[in-house]
Amino acid sequence: MGILNVTVDSFSDGGKFLPPEAAVAHALQMANDGAGIIDIGGESTRPGAEPVTEETEMKRVLPVIEKLSSAPFLISIDTSKAAVARAAVERGACIINDVTGLQGDPAMIDVVRETAAGVIIMHMQGTPGTMQQSPHYDDVVASVRDFFRQSFTRAVDCGIDPMCIAFDPGIGFGKSVAHNLSLLNHLAELRIEERPLVLGVSRKSFIGKILGSDSPADRDSATAVLTGLMRERGANIIRVHDVQQNLQSLRITEALMEGV
Repeated sequence: MGILNVTVDSFSDGGKFLPPEAAVAHALQMANDGAGIIDIGGESTRPGAEPVTEETEMKRVLPVIEKLSSAPFLISIDTSKAAVARAAVERGACIINDVTGLQGDPAMIDVVRETAAGVIIMHMQGTPGTMQQSPHYDDVVASVRDFFRQSFTRAVDCGIDPMCIAFDPGIGFGKSVAHNLSLLNHLAELRIEERPLVLGVSRKSFIGKILGSDSPADRDSATAVLTGLMRERGANIIRVHDVQQNLQSLRITEALMEGV
């Protein structure tokens, strides 16, 4: 899954792909590099980020989705707003990536059910504006697993096809470095009902804290290492900025897993 931030303030590349032409070109390049899904977001969810309006978010993402709708890859809309999700699916998106895990906009669960889109339910403690203010868990692995289990039951009870559901532990979303490492070490324990696990660690600040680097771009090699390790531990969809380097890591890891 290639990350396409159509924003002004994303932590890694805010503003770089805000013009629709630049966004479309980058999406096509990521697909050429091997991405099977392009995840398009119009609102930054970095720590401390300010929310944007539905109108602003739609203005950013919908023209890009429309231009990519006939391309030979899947389009995911990274949004927590039901109206944005519905409009995106109507224009060609087939996956809704909701960082609130269907716990935010009360209409989102209806959009997922009515459109039959795939949905990624992510765990987040707090909101992007507050999530890194002293996050606390008695047991972070148990907390995230319980959230997944409860979310799965609620979604199915509301009429969502269980085959449409995937889960993301939300690395960096209301977690300390220790919390992130614990989740990565116990990734296999987070799987619920054999549904896919989505993982996004690309260029995140916990990598920088371990490496002593303030530059997101300096974290690509470490991200590729984690991509290989986490594929071996059960991750099914890897959300990244640098598709080519991470795809190489996946190919080597899967060759080893298959005994080639």
